[in-house]
Amino acid sequence: MRFIGNKEKLLDKIYQIMVDKNISGNSYFDFFAGTTSVSRFFKKKNYQVLSSDLLYFSFVLQKAYIANNQKFDFEKVIKTVNFHSVSLFATPLQIIVEYLNQIQHKEGFIYQNYTPASSENRMYFSEENGLKIDAIRQQIEDWKTKKLISENEYFTLLACLIETVPFYANIAGIYAAFQKKWDPRAVKKLVLRPIEIVINDKENFVFNVDSTSLLDKVEADIFYLDPPYNQRQYAPNYHLLETIAKYDNPKIKGITGLRTSYENEKSKFCNATTALQELKKIAEKGKFKTLILSYNNEGIMPQNEIIAIFEKIGKTELVEFDYTRFKSNSNGESKHKKFIKEQLYILRK
Repeated sequence: MRFIGNKEKLLDKIYQIMVDKNISGNSYFDFFAGTTSVSRFFKKKNYQVLSSDLLYFSFVLQKAYIANNQKFDFEKVIKTVNFHSVSLFATPLQIIVEYLNQIQHKEGFIYQNYTPASSENRMYFSEENGLKIDAIRQQIEDWKTKKLISENEYFTLLACLIETVPFYANIAGIYAAFQKKWDPRAVKKLVLRPIEIVINDKENFVFNVDSTSLLDKVEADIFYLDPPYNQRQYAPNYHLLETIAKYDNPKIKGITGLRTSYENEKSKFCNATTALQELKKIAEKGKFKTLILSYNNEGIMPQNEIIAIFEKIGKTELVEFDYTRFKSNSNGESKHKKFIKEQLYILRK
């Protein structure tokens, strides 16, 4: 998924640094879970994973990828729909995804507000794809209401939709605005995709809260922090994924259809002063052996102040390496710089 600061392409490098620095353990707390790419990586390495994020769509992904540790038979709903896959070896999840791909289109909140059919002529999705997103989302909710799917099956199907939508969204990278001309992929017919089921032999825990509220409840060998780097709040930038996940018919505003309220989803790491205060609180109160802060050289927290906080608590190291800039961050004076320095601040208590 396209997501600001997504570390998916950097995880092998980060893990190698952990190995080189002899950072080990059995449990891993992904403090800002986002798309869960970090959590999934370490779940596959058989860590017990704990993860949290303020955004609900992230919680959906966490429930599907991290908390869940089983493959599903979707027995009740498969009997109800009486649908047979064209594939001989299709899994139950693939069968349900195939079924959802051929259900009748239906008008709903997405079609009415985020396609050219809207009063504002919003071009986030084609009309056909808006109708399909609504139909799939309503069908998943209907199955849940009728108790034809379990909680884990529900979140897995929602995750399939959340992971599919970005491939057909008419955006440059974030949902704060739509493009005024159609991206070629946005006019393709949306095809729902099954997610990968990730299984390990640990009990993993996920949360949909401000992670600092968990400091007295969560203990892990490794805390991994990948906070926002600048003033741009994630909630408005990913409002559409949040609305599809919640499907709560929110009040929206403006040409871009932003949700009118996201006060409870604001991160204190989007302000330099409060970010340093939060970092200090986490470093002091967190129950960890090693804390890794993943940041970059353009972040709003100054390097010397981060190090000063950490050095009062334990042994501190800084490891840096170059990586390619995320396209939606290519603005201002930095727009001509292709690379950014990834910074890993390592604190050992």
